[in-house]
Amino acid sequence: MKAAIITGASVGIGRETARLFLEQDYQVYNLSRRACPLDGVNNISCDLADTASIEAACNELTSALAGAECITLIHNASQMRKDAADDCASDSLAAVLDTNVVAINSLNQALLPIMPEGSSLLYVGSTLSEKAVSGSFSYVISKHAQLGMMRATCQDLMGRGIHTALVCPGFTDTEMLRTHIGTDPETEQAIGSMNSFGRLIDPTEIAALLNWAHANPVINGAVLHANLGQKES
Repeated sequence: MKAAIITGASVGIGRETARLFLEQDYQVYNLSRRACPLDGVNNISCDLADTASIEAACNELTSALAGAECITLIHNASQMRKDAADDCASDSLAAVLDTNVVAINSLNQALLPIMPEGSSLLYVGSTLSEKAVSGSFSYVISKHAQLGMMRATCQDLMGRGIHTALVCPGFTDTEMLRTHIGTDPETEQAIGSMNSFGRLIDPTEIAALLNWAHANPVINGAVLHANLGQKES
């Protein structure tokens, strides 16, 4: 049995990643508050902001995946808020870090013991894992933290046959992005013009990269930017 565990596989990048692994005969598990609509996905209701919910989900996975041939654990779900260095309450920052950083650690601690050699642990970061823009203070912090977690993961798992990477999408046409930019064609065109292909990235493109990253341990510890050649100002 081969398995893919994906957080936030109900929409966007997560859903398309689930689709690809299903096509390759993986048992796919979605950890999310919302169910993935794809036939064949095992939906485990999980609130990544709730420790008890994470623990219950991991207990179910540990039982279901005992003896798995290989497992990929893909940390895709994230919370994004509009805030700034001079306008971000500490409890709001803590809430974002709970979902985007602490929950990842909780899942790793619980699931790494059942992940055999040949498994992978993949993080979905952002171009903001290595740079910053205004108005996304807590999100930028959390994505920088994910970069550090990935690099530390690579070092701490040395010799165990489990590889890791951070995939950093650019502006991808997802529910999260649409929440922030809406559906105005001029806004979409302006954002699309920020890369060399003049368009938003399709979630299937990021899904394909995640699928490839799982199958290629040579990229262990790598930061993989997937942004169509984003313009730098």
